[in-house]
Amino acid sequence: MSTPRTAEVVRNTNETQIRVAINLDGTGKQKLDTGVPFLDHMLDQIARHGLIDLDIEAKGDLHIDAHHTVEDVGITLGQAFAKAIGDKKGIRRYGHAYVPLDEALSRVVIDFSGRPGLEYHIPFTRSMIGAFDVDLTSEFFHGFVNHAQVTLHIDNLRGINAHHQCETVFKAFGRALRMAIELDERAAGTIPSTKGSL
Repeated sequence: MSTPRTAEVVRNTNETQIRVAINLDGTGKQKLDTGVPFLDHMLDQIARHGLIDLDIEAKGDLHIDAHHTVEDVGITLGQAFAKAIGDKKGIRRYGHAYVPLDEALSRVVIDFSGRPGLEYHIPFTRSMIGAFDVDLTSEFFHGFVNHAQVTLHIDNLRGINAHHQCETVFKAFGRALRMAIELDERAAGTIPSTKGSL
């Protein structure tokens, strides 16, 4: 691997100021400060289970609610992924994972296709996890998908505890990312598509 797969993206709007730095070939180190503790907890799952180094700082209009912050972190993280992964030569492209946590089980499948698409199926058993509105989970993934240009299928297959439901999704997302962005020695230097580009 000759070129480090790293990126830093800064996104500033009237609602949020966000900086994301990533290393796709990291060890799972993280420094997270979004002002939304549960989001930090979920981002930690991505870093640890994806072996992706994440450094994310966000300041948002949390006096209103966490919507803009969570969505814009997803957007900025997606932009950072798109920048870090480059032309996608030699990657496996597809990734999938099943992850359990006690009674909960989730499946995530991802394709670095160059086409944004999200199938999102999480039947949360309650609307809030502490102070975190579960609707913001879909906002995060929509933001990521649209800016990383990936196809993403998320299915929570079972679960009673909403925290467990959400955590299995983020852990499976991290594992699926790890598989998809991994460099395949047998496909070194080639684009994993019959079209010749992604």
